Amino acid sequence: MSFADHMRKTVRLMILRVLLETPGFRGNSSVLFDLLNQMGYAVGREGVKDEFRWLAGERLVLLEDAGSVLLATLTEQGQDVAGGFSFVDGVARKVI
Repeated sequence: MSFADHMRKTVRLMILRVLLETPGFRGNSSVLFDLLNQMGYAVGREGVKDEFRWLAGERLVLLEDAGSVLLATLTEQGQDVAGGFSFVDGVARKVI
């Protein structure tokens, strides 16, 4: 696995874990962009939106278009992956 693939999987897990900690399990792409970059993950705004779309394709989040941002809401399956109770190819595994 390339370093870029590893980072992409880790960013996806971090998005899920952040959403798990937010009220209503919901967050927007702009806030996630800021949080990911504060945590040291160099991801652009479009990159965050791309990862939101990928996660939605795996049914880990539900998406809503809100103009210039996307809103993501964690699904039950997404909660399980964020918590390390289930696994999806393409998302890093949570280290317990």
